[in-house]
Amino acid sequence: MSFGLTNALVAFMDLMNRVFKSYLDKFVADFIDDILVYSKSREEHERHLSIVLQTLRDKQLYAKLRKCEFWLDKVSFLGHVVTKNDISVNPGKVDVMSIWRRPNTVAEIRSFLGLAGYYRWFIEGFSKIALPLTRLTKKGVKFEWYNDCERSFQ
Repeated sequence: MSFGLTNALVAFMDLMNRVFKSYLDKFVADFIDDILVYSKSREEHERHLSIVLQTLRDKQLYAKLRKCEFWLDKVSFLGHVVTKNDISVNPGKVDVMSIWRRPNTVAEIRSFLGLAGYYRWFIEGFSKIALPLTRLTKKGVKFEWYNDCERSFQ
């Protein structure tokens, strides 16, 4: 890497996206060095796995067998739990949020909203719920923690 390892993850992610471009959002999801292969049936999954493994071989990329898991009915991936029926929030991430201490600075609010926002599509009306906290992050707004901020945070 020309700038040491600073851009290594970005470069590798770009490589993986290029390698699997024609399969992304069809039966492959990738993030850095994690590759998720998903299918509707066992037969289809066998075909998809074969394509992914052959693609890796063709590009001279190798997976460590001890780090691979195959034929799972349930998998944790990027903070979500994926099954054949649905996608849900990883309970461990919910636990982290439930013990989060009340933010005392704008930076802490941004950090909390960043994590909470990652799961916004699981929370109906998320933007309305988060609005009192979002207001506190605006330039020129005095940081005052009102009851509506506490309700929003909770």
